[in-house]
Amino acid sequence: MKITRVETIPVEVPLKEGLTTKTAGGEHVVSPYVVVRVHTDAGLVGLGEATLSPRWSGETSPGCVAAIEGLIGPAITGQDPIAITALRRTIDGTIRHNPFAKAAVEMALWDIAGKAAGQPVYQLLGGKVKDELPMKMVVGAFPVDQAVALAQRFLDWGATCLKVKVGLDPTTDIARVHAVREAAGPDIPIGIDANQGWDLATARRCLADMGDLLFAEQPVPTTDPRDLARLRGDTRIPIMADESVFTLQDARRLTELGACDILSVYPGKHAGIAATREIAHVARAAGVVCSMGSNLELGIATAAMLHLAAAEPSLDDARYPGDYLGPLYHQADLLKEPLQLGPSVARVPDGPGLGVELDEDQLERYRDTSGRATQLG
Repeated sequence: MKITRVETIPVEVPLKEGLTTKTAGGEHVVSPYVVVRVHTDAGLVGLGEATLSPRWSGETSPGCVAAIEGLIGPAITGQDPIAITALRRTIDGTIRHNPFAKAAVEMALWDIAGKAAGQPVYQLLGGKVKDELPMKMVVGAFPVDQAVALAQRFLDWGATCLKVKVGLDPTTDIARVHAVREAAGPDIPIGIDANQGWDLATARRCLADMGDLLFAEQPVPTTDPRDLARLRGDTRIPIMADESVFTLQDARRLTELGACDILSVYPGKHAGIAATREIAHVARAAGVVCSMGSNLELGIATAAMLHLAAAEPSLDDARYPGDYLGPLYHQADLLKEPLQLGPSVARVPDGPGLGVELDEDQLERYRDTSGRATQLG
């Protein structure tokens, strides 16, 4: 079997009214992502998704299209799509960085491999070690009353874990967390995510004033990973690294420094399923657990996250529920059949490959026809 073509389809999918999210980096209202289809001469087509955010990885929809159509696609055309390890080396050799673009192509290769074998991707990864994946819902860094209303909406749905975005004004950050805690009661675990929004002194003060938290995610900038280690030594709240860990080398550095208790991992950020698993293994060797993070994926990328989490013991969703939530926030997931997503637990699809099918009607409805994504392609 050979790859015949790598197709990119830019999309723009708005978030649902009332479910936009806000972080220290700004407000997320619409998702300008890229769907990838890898075609083969056997008739099998693999699906991938690049969950792009310029503020996050520096990747844009036009840049992703250019990287895949101009570099990655031509480099892997004619190759065996099931030779994923060799193709990862080829893909990495075409362009530096661009993890979300690379991940979209790599997850499509796993999709083809599973379809060719008649097995779900989790089976190719060694089989499930979990049938249910606990998950959390995220409350944006909105004014206190708005944040409480959103938290209550999630609790009414049945959410059993919350993450509150902070990292803007410290006084409001503290008030937001306390108000959500009051609404949720003492039995709902709550973590916070500052998205690098605090300096070290502010992080120390805020964490001391926020009470019992499940974790504190990326409370300080990535400039000096030793700041995470310093903060970890000052608090009993488990520290989660997110923006600090994109690569295998990042994971090694953080664990050597003793900078965190948890690594937030997911395929888009690390350039694919296989690379994410490698980082999880570094964490396990260092005695650090992992939790599945998110860039508010649509259906395809969320399915890839679920397959990985179901098969990887280092992802400790029981203690630190994962962010399997992106499709719940969007107006569409682009899938024929929705994923089984909580809001308390998620379940991995059991079909061959990623176990999902594109809904062509949704795809056409949300296709980006503005031309912005093809100008560089």
